Amino acid sequence: MARKRMFDIEIVDTDLFLEMPQSTQNLYFHLGMRADDDGFVSNPKKIIRTIGANEDDLKILVTKKFIIPFETGVIVIRHWKINNYLRKDRYIETIYKKEKSLLKEDENGIYNLGIPNDNQLITNGQPSKEENSKEENSKEENNIPASEEKSSPASAKANKHKYGEYKNVLLKDEELQKLKKDYSNWEELIKYLDEYIEMKGYKAKSHYLCIKKWVVDAVKKSNSKGNINSEKEAFLNG
Repeated sequence: MARKRMFDIEIVDTDLFLEMPQSTQNLYFHLGMRADDDGFVSNPKKIIRTIGANEDDLKILVTKKFIIPFETGVIVIRHWKINNYLRKDRYIETIYKKEKSLLKEDENGIYNLGIPNDNQLITNGQPSKEENSKEENSKEENNIPASEEKSSPASAKANKHKYGEYKNVLLKDEELQKLKKDYSNWEELIKYLDEYIEMKGYKAKSHYLCIKKWVVDAVKKSNSKGNINSEKEAFLNG
């Protein structure tokens, strides 16, 4: 297991995170430092006692959806794969395979509690109809058609071509044409996602949807920060 951990500024600099009590924020960082290479922590209560936090802090992290608890007492950090990326030769899979099997990753690599089989452990009982409905609504909001959800990775990749310096971005010909039509900076968008995948080990079923859903905004934010820094540097250099 790696001894060094990272935290993504896009997670810990949000209002949702910063508005939590400092003790809750502190607990999140301590959980992150002690998690295994898949983001699982086996002893959150021990960590709470060690750092002088309380169980309300853990409950807040659950409520705000920064962690997912299991009936076994194990927790997992939802944004683990955004915060951390390990090379394959350094990665050691978690021993909590049963809990891991209950999770699904969304297109951003964020853990969500999936719908397990009847013989699997779940958190807080069987998922309710409301939870199932939320999952379906989430797919509809993200414009993910049912046919795309069920298609096999092999058949999907067969119709796609690789783009970017590291050849990480997979796009169909018609998807590339749509990007060229809709975005004048389409090359920059592909470059951003290509480098993000290379650094983070990010996985997604549709790179085209990734670009439309979050890469466009991420590039805007990145360029905005770059302009501010340039103006600040020019001002300081007089």
